Amino acid sequence: MNEFDFKPVDLEGEETLKTIALADHFNRWMFDTIRPYCTGNILEIGSGLGNISEFFLHAQANIYLTDIRKSYCEGLRRKFGRNQSLLGVETMDLVDKDFDAKFSKHFNQFDTVFALNVVEHIFDDRQALINCHKLIKTGGHLIILVPANQWLYNNFDKELEHYRRYNKKGLEKLFSFAGFSVLGTQYFNAAGMAGWFISGKIQHHKIIPEGQIRLYNRLVALFRLFDRLILNSFGLSVITVGKK
Repeated sequence: MNEFDFKPVDLEGEETLKTIALADHFNRWMFDTIRPYCTGNILEIGSGLGNISEFFLHAQANIYLTDIRKSYCEGLRRKFGRNQSLLGVETMDLVDKDFDAKFSKHFNQFDTVFALNVVEHIFDDRQALINCHKLIKTGGHLIILVPANQWLYNNFDKELEHYRRYNKKGLEKLFSFAGFSVLGTQYFNAAGMAGWFISGKIQHHKIIPEGQIRLYNRLVALFRLFDRLILNSFGLSVITVGKK
């Protein structure tokens, strides 16, 4: 497996984030799912355009935002810079070869670190979680959401430069390797599997169609209910919560 070349400007990724920004009900669902585990000072890895960040800031949660791309960080400062709950914004590469030297000021500083749809973009996902461990206080939480089910890997994944998709066992193993105890793992967004498969694998779209995401967003209440009915036994994504 070869590493993708880093793109300072990620046109496909930014277009996808802009499309997902239209799905306010879906973003609220992700926020509501992880919020119970987010306490104290929070660090978000891969904040992007701030689609999830704004929910935390609206809830007056103290949060520090990071992204690997300077352009996103500049946008986050413009968008949220006046919010009193914003602890800061910084460019951060979770697998920077000089991670310890650059980011030691943040070691053992956060009660919660979360990364939603980030780790699948990282070639060395083990090192990514090891470095997350360094940032978290003893007793603090790490929350990771990543794409699930390798058989769903398609054009969307390729264009977004996903190295892999995960399952519960694999993600939990990654947490254990990095020194976390696993508090729980669940699948998320079962209904999204059909759209991802049809649009990306059969229709060969490279970017999620805006019309599709708008329709999906209107039906989120039903999809949330469906996840509860199936006890989160399968889904488009998988979430693990770990404790340091």
